[in-house]
Amino acid sequence: MTQYCDSLWVGADIVTMRDGRYNTIEDGAIAVTEGRIIWCGPRSESTAFQAQQTTDFGGGIITPGLVDCHTHLVFGGDRSDEFEQRLNGVSYAEIAANGGGIRATVRATREASQPLLEQKARERIQCLLAEGVTLLEIKSGYGLDEASELRMLRAIRALGDSLPVTIKATCLAAHAVPPEFTDNPDGWIEIITDRLLPIVASEKLADAVDAFCEHLAFTPQQVARVFERARELGLPVKLHAEQLSALGGSALAARYQALSADHLEYATEADVQAMAASGTVAVLLPGAFYLLRETQLPPLALFRQYGVPIALASDANPGTSPVLSLRLMLNMACTLFRMTPEEALAGITLYGARALGEEQQRGSLETGKIADFVHWPLARPAELTYWLGGQLPCQTIVKGERRS
Repeated sequence: MTQYCDSLWVGADIVTMRDGRYNTIEDGAIAVTEGRIIWCGPRSESTAFQAQQTTDFGGGIITPGLVDCHTHLVFGGDRSDEFEQRLNGVSYAEIAANGGGIRATVRATREASQPLLEQKARERIQCLLAEGVTLLEIKSGYGLDEASELRMLRAIRALGDSLPVTIKATCLAAHAVPPEFTDNPDGWIEIITDRLLPIVASEKLADAVDAFCEHLAFTPQQVARVFERARELGLPVKLHAEQLSALGGSALAARYQALSADHLEYATEADVQAMAASGTVAVLLPGAFYLLRETQLPPLALFRQYGVPIALASDANPGTSPVLSLRLMLNMACTLFRMTPEEALAGITLYGARALGEEQQRGSLETGKIADFVHWPLARPAELTYWLGGQLPCQTIVKGERRS
């Protein structure tokens, strides 16, 4: 019986990433109707479909659209001066204590208009889109006052409306203690919980709430207050945790059924067990690990042992991970963290989508999911990890349409 579809995409091996594995369909085909996959299988079985348009790639591989599930792409200024300081032996903590770090970007972001924030972020995002990113998260957290945080979130929403990529917005107002609250961090937490988050929720400016649980940011107790309010407002949470020390932040995140806990270099076995029980995704950020020249590796063996899904992201930000290539993170995850190429690709497809609560819609090539995928003129998916530098040629399809 003939089935009709809007488009049929054939002539390439389909790396489905179903169940977080390659699960490759050799010489496959994808049938799409109204922006969703209605069938995916061997090309030899696609004769049952009559398509309005058929595309034959003539070889290569197709992967799901790539997912960058942790970025800070909206900000003012840059911190190349701090990069130079770190290379001269100054630690990240010392820079922060002297008014640098996040606070330096806060000053520049507060001074920037929303149009300027959007313009600069759009330039950075284009680099990610050129590498096949179809789902992207962007956090606030460089405003650190009500007006600036809201301006950042509105800029993120505007970018999502104007660019051919799905953008999830995260409110990270608990990113650092604002300079005005140096001696009263609880005062800023109170503003977040009592004033800022209700506005964010009522205006639908964010899809999740994040915080930085660390000795130079916020305590687990302060983070718990933010998470309690987020839960009351119906917003899922995620957490920057265990980047520089072990504070039990990832276990805290798990108690609130967090979508993800991110960084995790100092996560303990108890943290990992809690994450496994709650379904919280471990998001690893090799760009920051590399740039900060860290030596404490995240506990990969424990994540594997307890079955915690592992995602990867660029952590694109002006201070500790000025990364504009998600594909480079594949290689770093393998060379620095000893992940396999298959695990790494799962980290920027299926598990990246899971870290954003989008695994039912994106992240693998399966019937019913949104038709976001990328064609690469490559022989094997491991080549995505193997090649360093440059941009591999690719064609990106978003909701069943070629992205121009």
